Amino acid sequence: MSLISLFDVIGPNMVGPSSSHTAGAASVARMAQRLFQKEIVKVVFTLYGSFAKTYRGHGTDRALVGGIMGFDTDDLRIRDSFRIAQEKGLSYTFIKNTSDDEVHPNTVDIEMTGSDGTVMSVRGVSIGGGKIKIVQLNGVAVEFTGEYSTLIVIQNDKPGVVAHITMCLSEVNANIAFMRLFREEKGARAYTIVESDEKIPEAVLTHIRKNPNVEDLMLIQI
Repeated sequence: MSLISLFDVIGPNMVGPSSSHTAGAASVARMAQRLFQKEIVKVVFTLYGSFAKTYRGHGTDRALVGGIMGFDTDDLRIRDSFRIAQEKGLSYTFIKNTSDDEVHPNTVDIEMTGSDGTVMSVRGVSIGGGKIKIVQLNGVAVEFTGEYSTLIVIQNDKPGVVAHITMCLSEVNANIAFMRLFREEKGARAYTIVESDEKIPEAVLTHIRKNPNVEDLMLIQI
């Protein structure tokens, strides 16, 4: 029998009205912003299912814009996120997709463009009670929640890379809770995602980068 936390019932501290449509949306966008790690000048939000149908009434639009600027779920600036984005010179667009019914009803695709022209896409899902999952990075299916410290290694799918990552984590005594590999196809780009219930020592990044098949790293600490 699974246990339900009191926090799952009450939900997070948040600017309302909805834990799924407002807090969850803000959390997905904030996670996307943390993953991108660059100054964002343009963002396109593609909304699916109930997000697409009710995003104005439930404040999903303001929550997404606030989250992409780094606002947490209880940040009152979410209410004025459109104005703040305009002042910052952040361009944002909302696209409704009501025809694709094969995705979770609270799904958003976030395509971010940085000041240097770099583009990253993230698909996130609000699963209820303010909780989220990231289910796609740059078109590759992945899965993590952001509830743990998360290390994402973007790599070429070559032999020995995962072993190298594991060895580097072992050398800094990182406590691995989950470790999974996701890839486009055999031999193409892959993502190794490591989750830990402790902070992952940042020194490990330098060691992991020494492998020539490692393209990039992202580290999100709890």
